[in-house]
Amino acid sequence: MSGHTDEGDERLAAEGEVAVARLAIDSGDLTHAAEHLCDAILADPQLPELHEALAELCAAAGGPAAARELFPLDGQVYLGTAVCRAHVEAAAGDWDTAVGLLASAVRYEPTRPWAHAAWLAREDLPGLVDPDTVAQAVARATGPLPDPLPAEPAEAVRPFHDFVLAVVAHHPDHVALLAMASGLTRRLGDTARAVELAERAHRSAPGYLPAVMLGNALRSDGRPERALAVWEAELERTAPDADGNSSYLAVDVAELYGTLGRPAEGLPWLDRVLAAEPGHPKAGPARYGLRHALDGDPAHLLGLADHHRAHPEHEYAQELLERLSHREPWLGLVSGATEATVNVLHQVLAAPDTNRDTEIDCTASTVEPPSSVLAVRLALPRSTVGYQAVGEPDPRLPLTGSGLRIWEWDGTDPRPAVAPPAPRSAELVRATAEIFWPTVPAAYDHAVRLAGLPLDDLLGVLVHPPVPREDELGRALLAHQPELWVRAVQVFACLGIAHHRTDQPWEDSERRRVLRDLLLGPEDWVVEAAGFALVAIGWTEPRTRTDVAGLLRQRLHHGARARRTRAVTILRSLSALVLVAPWMPEEDRALARHLTAREDAADEMPADEASADEASAEAGTADAGTGAEGEPEPTEGPEPRPGRLRRFFGRR
Repeated sequence: MSGHTDEGDERLAAEGEVAVARLAIDSGDLTHAAEHLCDAILADPQLPELHEALAELCAAAGGPAAARELFPLDGQVYLGTAVCRAHVEAAAGDWDTAVGLLASAVRYEPTRPWAHAAWLAREDLPGLVDPDTVAQAVARATGPLPDPLPAEPAEAVRPFHDFVLAVVAHHPDHVALLAMASGLTRRLGDTARAVELAERAHRSAPGYLPAVMLGNALRSDGRPERALAVWEAELERTAPDADGNSSYLAVDVAELYGTLGRPAEGLPWLDRVLAAEPGHPKAGPARYGLRHALDGDPAHLLGLADHHRAHPEHEYAQELLERLSHREPWLGLVSGATEATVNVLHQVLAAPDTNRDTEIDCTASTVEPPSSVLAVRLALPRSTVGYQAVGEPDPRLPLTGSGLRIWEWDGTDPRPAVAPPAPRSAELVRATAEIFWPTVPAAYDHAVRLAGLPLDDLLGVLVHPPVPREDELGRALLAHQPELWVRAVQVFACLGIAHHRTDQPWEDSERRRVLRDLLLGPEDWVVEAAGFALVAIGWTEPRTRTDVAGLLRQRLHHGARARRTRAVTILRSLSALVLVAPWMPEEDRALARHLTAREDAADEMPADEASADEASAEAGTADAGTGAEGEPEPTEGPEPRPGRLRRFFGRR
């Protein structure tokens, strides 16, 4: 319904512009009339009255040829000017220029129906245009288009595609036209036809362009091995360092090997390119990508970030980093929570009769991170959470004797130790927090808007989180996974702290002191948030990495020791943070991998076996073995498991 409203508003706007244009034509102010028609064509390119008024303007100017000067193409060209000029050129019979301008409009804004023009569908037009010009126009239009095209731009571009195929029918042996038509056809989803067009071009004149387009078509058609054969044959014909184009094809070959699960076979192609051109804008980033495909080590992603910082003009490094970070814990999204309280909350929220007034009384066997209570009360404000016992070592205590405290405990009941933030500060954090981010550096940069908030407000929002935003995602989080929103708020508040007083040298800075205190504070989700902020600082400021590694190491080894005698629900997430800080010493990364594997194994244990194991673990923890600092030693007994609820929940 809103779509129809938008279309109606656009039509009304276009009609208004046309009405003003006609008044200007009547008064002889043709330049003013042309400006309003340019605005009208942006609002509704298919409005009949618009094209009638454009014809009237041409007549008033002395004909279409004379009307050209009303739509100048020198300097910075306005999109509406280019489209109107295309229609004027068509009226003047300069079809090549008209098609070229229309292609430029498609390139700039492919979702608009620029190609739905009556003159483009003329049956005689394919015989009136120069095939070289049309091939160039197709190249211009399709360059930035996604492959395949989504439904909306595909429908907008289809008349242009039909015209191009009609020109191909008039010039069936034109190699460049066949090749470019293949690319456009491929984007519209007809991959078999795209292969046929490219094969005709390749048979007629084997060379770089036909080979590239044939390989692309074959790959899209599900025949990657044949695409490799075509590309490798072309590279044998033209050495990678003979011209700039071949080096890019070599990168495509290497990455196709990666797509096929054979990245080791692609690396030599990249090495050849880099030997000839060390500063190649794609080969260096692609090499990090293939090495990541080989072993999954985030060190290669850090390499991409460092590469892009050193070479910001190499946009492919950023593109590849975003692709490989997508929806990966801490690299591209906030890590999830594993507390028993959260698991119960999910079950209650999934019940059809649950609403904001639903009350639950939830009692867990042992103390959990207090932020999990924030998640429960965010979704179900009238609920209560209690704990029966405190594990050892006591998770309520910080790792260091002094420092910042944001939580206080009344026995086993947590309460905030800092005041709520000012409403304006809370609202800015609410507008900034995200559960997804493109890359670690992008998350760090996004939080710079919080740099001016008072430190007390950034600390306050950690334990007084605002409600999610009033949008589709915010409503979904509140209804189904409120803990992700709490964790996102905490992450971005800590990233805001990372931007606090950046004029201070890192080693003695207030931001380091606060993040250190939060990281080494009582066991809570805020520990993870502070850890991520420190990791983000390390990603963006290499000189801080050694210091960040030392801080993360303290927290990881404490968690590993605590895990011998009780559940540590943040340990998996903390281990993931260590692994996305590739500058950490290898022994610490090995410990993080070991701890993650143990948590995964515990998760896969059957429920009845897990219950028996818990009882056994509770009986046997006093005799648990001790090994090297931070390295949990295997015991004869089973591991303590997180999140067992003695009383499931009571509902009122």
